[in-house]
Amino acid sequence: MAGIIGRVVATEMAPSTPHAFRFWTPPEVAIGIGSIVRVEAEERVIFGVVTEAFAYADLARPLDAVIGVDGDPSGAAVEPTQRAEIRLWHAAVLRQLPDEPMQPVPFGGVTLADDADVRVALRMDSYTEGEDARGIPVGLYAAGGTAAPVYLDADFLLGPEAAHLNITGVSGLATKTSAITFLLQSLFQSFPAAKGSVAALCFNVKGPDLCFLDQPAVLDARDLALWQRLGLAASPFNDVTVFAPYKADGVNLNTLRSHPDLTDRVEPLVWGLREILDYTEVVLNRDDVDAKAGGLIDFLADRVVGKRFEAAELRDAPFEVETFADLDEFFRAIFDYLEVSGRGGDVWRTHHVATIRKIRNRLGNVATRSKGLVTDDGVANDLPWGSFRDRSVTVIDVAGVDPLAQDLVFARVISRLREHLERRDLGVDHVVVFVDELNKYAPADGHETYVKRMLLDLSERGRYLGLVLFSAQQFRSQVLRRVVGNAGTTVYGRMDGDELALPGYSTLSPAVKAKLAALPKGELLLRHPHFTQPVFVRFPRPASLSGREGVERFPPAADVAFAEAVIQRLRRFDPSIAGDAVRAAIDGRPEAEVRRALGLVARRQPDDPFGFFRGCLRRVISAEPRDPPPGIPPLTHDESDPFAPY
Repeated sequence: MAGIIGRVVATEMAPSTPHAFRFWTPPEVAIGIGSIVRVEAEERVIFGVVTEAFAYADLARPLDAVIGVDGDPSGAAVEPTQRAEIRLWHAAVLRQLPDEPMQPVPFGGVTLADDADVRVALRMDSYTEGEDARGIPVGLYAAGGTAAPVYLDADFLLGPEAAHLNITGVSGLATKTSAITFLLQSLFQSFPAAKGSVAALCFNVKGPDLCFLDQPAVLDARDLALWQRLGLAASPFNDVTVFAPYKADGVNLNTLRSHPDLTDRVEPLVWGLREILDYTEVVLNRDDVDAKAGGLIDFLADRVVGKRFEAAELRDAPFEVETFADLDEFFRAIFDYLEVSGRGGDVWRTHHVATIRKIRNRLGNVATRSKGLVTDDGVANDLPWGSFRDRSVTVIDVAGVDPLAQDLVFARVISRLREHLERRDLGVDHVVVFVDELNKYAPADGHETYVKRMLLDLSERGRYLGLVLFSAQQFRSQVLRRVVGNAGTTVYGRMDGDELALPGYSTLSPAVKAKLAALPKGELLLRHPHFTQPVFVRFPRPASLSGREGVERFPPAADVAFAEAVIQRLRRFDPSIAGDAVRAAIDGRPEAEVRRALGLVARRQPDDPFGFFRGCLRRVISAEPRDPPPGIPPLTHDESDPFAPY
């Protein structure tokens, strides 16, 4: 056998087994933890991955080394004979050929795996060759001069066989966001068209992390070579849309992607009463949603909101509840009937007045608690449900909003994705949902929340619908076990030593843990259903700008005054709109009225945006000049009389 670097060794105390073996090599052999080796003997081929390493010399005790040089460490170089020294390696079996019968690893020569061996050892030959090739490049295995591409099976990444991916690592050093970004780019380029269309929806929860995915990064020659070796084009995402709620002023978007050159791909995310009524369990306190409150909310959703609801006892005209203001008017009519008239007692249509007051108070201030995301004027701007595009990326930027609004966004978006995928009318067959900071949204301890239940349901049943969860966190041990346990592919970046000491990592050898604790950026440990043992891979830098680089290249614009923000938003629909005409149209009008008109323009997108906008504003009737009414002439003042009236 050419290229033999060592030989399998087994003793009575440490025999070879069908799943592990040991081999020795000379000290100068270029091999290390994570290297894949090949053993061929007795008409069998065994592939293994190195998990532990030892060095031995012909010494029984440390004292023998001291005596051999008379206690002088510098004398070791002039010893009369050089001591025999070997390297002993422990390897876990990746694959045996033939598969049956499974036998202990035989004695034989050991060689380093080449590209073809890596493909066979990791069972990638079953899904990267032939007409049904479905491999997704994830990185390069590099050891002993070999740089072999490693592929994931699309059927085990997006389903239906298995699905979901989870990545763990310390903040700033594990490159979790970069790894997910690269994998999405690889997925978009490599996913077979015969398996359908795919899109990604990413929740940006930290600063500008995912705000510049459509902007190209500057890559060095090493990264470009990695992209080329993986057979991928180093290019950013072509189809990216960023959705962000408004700030409290209602006109400036709450996102760090506010540079004037990039606002064409930024859309507002605004919801009204109808959009959030089905998710009251998120926006209300946990103790508020009891059976009585739930019955009232269901009544409002089924019979009142968005309908013509007639209640002769409240008023003659039917109610048309579309906004929070309309809902408050409806509640006031009930209270007038129960309290002012004195005819209703404490119950209206089986709903007690205390329950009605509680729901009115909770729903009435949702727009205040989530100001910018939830509007009280009813004009909403939602995600493009039903028209998601193949290979498109939708980023929902909630980094700058409060936790309540974040929970509401998670719950509603994931629920709507499920509903549309069940009906097969979303526009794509598969959707990858990326959620960072999983420690926060699906913690292992604490009470159960609506968002935690949504993530658990997504991880357990989403793959049957084409809904796939890519998640990341710093501490895997602090995430709900059923969520991370359902991830078919698990990735580890650089890990904290305290985390690695927990029982959940007991299957990793001490040497693998030590390497994980010092792993450089861009290198990952990968588990996949086809791999019987985890494998170290290196991935290139993403071809899209990172958040920090994006903010440096495209500094966020400062917040503008209300009038200027209105002008900018209208000019997105028609650049020829005159600023003075807009200022004259909104002068003296309430900001809420102007925001409502802007929302209608964005929703309808008329041919004449400014004319439509001006028509949405309430008509101002100027008062006719009138002569002052005749009055009584003032009395003449007598200067000589100090008590005379003026």
